[in-house]
Amino acid sequence: MTQNRSGNGAGAVLGAATAATGLLAGVWFAYVCSVMPALARSDDRVYVEVMRNINDVIQNPVFFTPFLGAPLLVAVAAWQHRAGRARLWTLAAAVLCAAVFVVTAAVNVPLNDALAAAKDPTAARAAFEAPWVAWNLVRAALSTLALGCLLRALAVRRDPGLPGTP
Repeated sequence: MTQNRSGNGAGAVLGAATAATGLLAGVWFAYVCSVMPALARSDDRVYVEVMRNINDVIQNPVFFTPFLGAPLLVAVAAWQHRAGRARLWTLAAAVLCAAVFVVTAAVNVPLNDALAAAKDPTAARAAFEAPWVAWNLVRAALSTLALGCLLRALAVRRDPGLPGTP
């Protein structure tokens, strides 16, 4: 089966996966370039209070839709394009999106939970800030790479003249 015969449904899923991945990359990027640098200027009490508030309010359907939807849609897109020219691009995006999910679940969420439970703001910040910022940068980079792979998959899918996969 070629990409062009995979149907509009596969193209719609790939487009939705690309949009959801882009939204998620944008969330992580916003933390990298604005939220965390702004919080770094705060004293320990304010830093911890604001991060706790952010961690509470981000748990909503507007965030969870791309957070859970991106890896699911990318996995479906990879399956749908498994025999086409965009197969390696969608597969790479699926691996990258899975890595973002794993980093979030294994590192960032436990750090958020520890911050929520901490009593001393100074100790809490000392244990939280550096690893959370570093791993968020990893999430931003992985999500951005996944977005690039999906954009390439869209381009390869649409233009038979572009080199796809070997």
